[in-house]
Amino acid sequence: MSIHPSAIIEAGAEIAPGCHIGPFCHIGGEVQLARRVRLHSHVAIAGDTRIGADTEIWPFASIGSQPQDLKFAGEHSRLVIGARNMIREGVSINPGTKGGGGTTRIGDDCLFMLGSHVGHDCTVGSKVVVANHASFAGHVEVGDGAVIGGLAGIHQFVRIGEGAIIGALSMVVADVIPFGSVIGERPKLAGLNLVGLKRRGVDRAEIAALRAGYKALFADEGTLKTRAEALAAESSNPLVQQMLDFVLSDSERSFCTPKAR
Repeated sequence: MSIHPSAIIEAGAEIAPGCHIGPFCHIGGEVQLARRVRLHSHVAIAGDTRIGADTEIWPFASIGSQPQDLKFAGEHSRLVIGARNMIREGVSINPGTKGGGGTTRIGDDCLFMLGSHVGHDCTVGSKVVVANHASFAGHVEVGDGAVIGGLAGIHQFVRIGEGAIIGALSMVVADVIPFGSVIGERPKLAGLNLVGLKRRGVDRAEIAALRAGYKALFADEGTLKTRAEALAAESSNPLVQQMLDFVLSDSERSFCTPKAR
């Protein structure tokens, strides 16, 4: 364990073996750091915050401070961050609130680039990449392997499906299907994230089936729900089924759809 003399660690904090805490860091009394967590310098970690093993946090990150929610009344809330995450300079991640279940959760192996923000009560999966200054409002759900472009904004209660990609500067106000590709200031669905699917090792036949499912889902006839229900009854492809389960599940928002022809 390496703790710089200028760091402040409040009584009650739990620091596991192998951690490195650099100069001028401030660790609150309810914080738990797992093995080999590395804080470079000037990192502030507050509240009931748990950070998983081998996570690395760069200068001026603010982790676990009070949610930016006017309804927050000082109730107990938590922030749980998984293992091997990289949290770069100036990132802010807030804990949960009573109205959202009380906990913000982040999975493993994520990259949060400079200045990005995760709001209260968000659930972020594993291997998610969030580029510079992208922001999640409260109650956002992000699936595994999603990529969020720089300066993108994700509206509260929006769901981003597994493997989706959001283009830079997009303002996303509706749910994005798994493996979807979204671009634009008020974005429309631009197809599937084919690059991401290939990087995941999905074979051509599976991609072809997913493309066919996507085309059927967003055909002109009927409603999105009726098309999804009909497709679910006839498709056995697991990727297509994942997309359909996402569409047919409960949501607070509408869906990003392709631009009208």
